[in-house]
Amino acid sequence: MKVNTMAELMAKGETPEVLFWVGCAGSFDVRAQKITKAFATILNKVNINYAILGKEEMCTGDPARRSGNEFLFQMMAYNNIQLLNGYGIKKIVTTCPHCFNTLKNEYPELGGHYEVIHHTTFLQQLIDEGKIKLKEAGSFKGKKISYHDSCYLGRSNNIYEAPRKVLEALDAELIEMKRCRSNGLCCGAGGAQMFKEDEKGNTRINIERTEEALGTGASVIAAACPFCNTMMTDGVKNKEKEKEVQVLDIAELIEQSLA
Repeated sequence: MKVNTMAELMAKGETPEVLFWVGCAGSFDVRAQKITKAFATILNKVNINYAILGKEEMCTGDPARRSGNEFLFQMMAYNNIQLLNGYGIKKIVTTCPHCFNTLKNEYPELGGHYEVIHHTTFLQQLIDEGKIKLKEAGSFKGKKISYHDSCYLGRSNNIYEAPRKVLEALDAELIEMKRCRSNGLCCGAGGAQMFKEDEKGNTRINIERTEEALGTGASVIAAACPFCNTMMTDGVKNKEKEKEVQVLDIAELIEQSLA
């Protein structure tokens, strides 16, 4: 798969319309790499002029700041901002709500001012503009899908409609969990919890959340965050339901339904 890096385009004197910020999970996690590929496939299909940073991309610093290492966060953020500003980046799209939230809301105070869009919003725009064409009878037509709200997308940035509108475009039946939208339950990985051991308690958060999703009777649990995807997938495996229920990112659902 050919994806241009900023360095390659700059060497040719070209500037992309959008920088696709891949993020740590999308780069290194085997499961999340599939989400990255699905989103890149969509961008290629609709002829979006985009590039990635490739090896120049560092972590945004979100886990460092959430776990209390402010010094490390500022160092990482400063390096990223120098790089982005050096390339003259104006518009960034990312498949990770953690990266989205940090780049959009926390980089401006350190000198990083960009238009940052989460991929669900970007996909909704492309569908509304008629650039993304979906199959008449796609793979998910009539299927029951339950969407899990990511904390950093929902409560932190008030993005509830875009992912749901994208799912509606699939002609699927969207079934909400009892706790959804601003009342949604965290998957258990936010706030750098992904990288530490469990604290004492009776139930793992991701198991409780997966039970709610399975309770809807949906055959697909849709997520819009690589961390949520991991946690919900682990929950489905724990309940031994992986043959009946798929956990898919919204980009994967669209990519599988492209006309």
